Amino acid sequence: MSFLKSLRCRECGREYPKQALYVCEYCFGSLEVNYDYDAIQKVISRESIAKGPKSLWRYRDLLPLEGNPSAGFYSGFTPLVKADILAKELDVKELYVKDDSVCHPTWSFKDRVVAVALSRARELGFDTVACASTGNLANSVSANAAWAGFKRYIFIPHNLEKAKIVASLVYAPQLVAVNGNYDEVNRLCSEIAAKYKWGFVNINLRAYYAEGSKTLGFEIAEQLGWRAPDHLVAPAASGSLITKIWKAFKEFDKLGLLENKLKTKIYCAQPQGSSPIATAILEKADVIKPVKPQTIAKSLAIGNPADGYYAKDVIQDSGGSAAIVSDDEIRDGIKLLARTEGIFTETAGGVTVAAAKKLINQGLIPRNESLVLAITGNGLKTQEAIQEAVGAPYQIEPNLDSFEKTVMGSEKKHPETVR
Repeated sequence: MSFLKSLRCRECGREYPKQALYVCEYCFGSLEVNYDYDAIQKVISRESIAKGPKSLWRYRDLLPLEGNPSAGFYSGFTPLVKADILAKELDVKELYVKDDSVCHPTWSFKDRVVAVALSRARELGFDTVACASTGNLANSVSANAAWAGFKRYIFIPHNLEKAKIVASLVYAPQLVAVNGNYDEVNRLCSEIAAKYKWGFVNINLRAYYAEGSKTLGFEIAEQLGWRAPDHLVAPAASGSLITKIWKAFKEFDKLGLLENKLKTKIYCAQPQGSSPIATAILEKADVIKPVKPQTIAKSLAIGNPADGYYAKDVIQDSGGSAAIVSDDEIRDGIKLLARTEGIFTETAGGVTVAAAKKLINQGLIPRNESLVLAITGNGLKTQEAIQEAVGAPYQIEPNLDSFEKTVMGSEKKHPETVR
């Protein structure tokens, strides 16, 4: 059964057919999926969700398909880790890490959105899919579209991390590196989408694609015992993830699936070299000023965020705030999460951890309330960003004397802190 009614302009409210459309022809506002919530209310329950597959498709009733899914059967339902050691380090009472760096086919939350986009692309009759990407989406479309049997074209900025380039090329897409930043890549892809009529997951399929991010929010609530957390920190690139996590909590609240009253405050985490959304929030500005990104957090390097205004509205509506962190703070955040919880996150996750630490120390996040950190990708993809910051191995000869002089002698001088 499908509950997908139409597409609707987020600005003027005009409705459109359920096609590959993304911009309102009257006001140029972006389009969003419109559901029949009254019908959903009659069939959905905590029990029906719990009986579903251990993947994002357990929330099928709240995703924009007309038939059965055809991609992403192994995506979603990632761990929600109770991070007690990190909580002690940050001096907070109740801390969780939503770890989207594991379980997914390509180790990032982008596998969620791609699962939905490709399933919808199949329904709409596309045989070729494409994307503009800062890295993780490139990996995900390359892999999942290969499995689903699509032709695929992937467009990336020329200076992406080598690991992310290799992790796309291995799936044999047509990978195109553009001499420009993400915003320039995205503009080019809009022109290509208009001419070639391919299914660009984050352009003409964007309304459907973005809905996949809701599943991260759904899972957090379900894994917390059908409760929304008091606070949640998430990284922002285009701003879409923040808007969809908030939408997920509101949909669960609307449908009576939450055990508690929705009072979650959402916080935007951005790197210093690419922080147009966070800057507007902190300055209480009405305008989001585009920037030219310069940061080690390349997956967040979008200078003109498509959903920036909507993300800003979510932060304000929820009563949250934002934090901007430096490259050094990002590296420290990556190392802190690894040292305390054994989770190796990419640079975007380092932004989240560092921002959370800053927000806690500023008193914006209370120390005695529940907090969730959204970790969106795996650190193996961005090793070069911290290569010089993690030190080097001991170098010894193959004998006990060398070990004891070099390693044990060093530990006596610099004993490890017992946690």
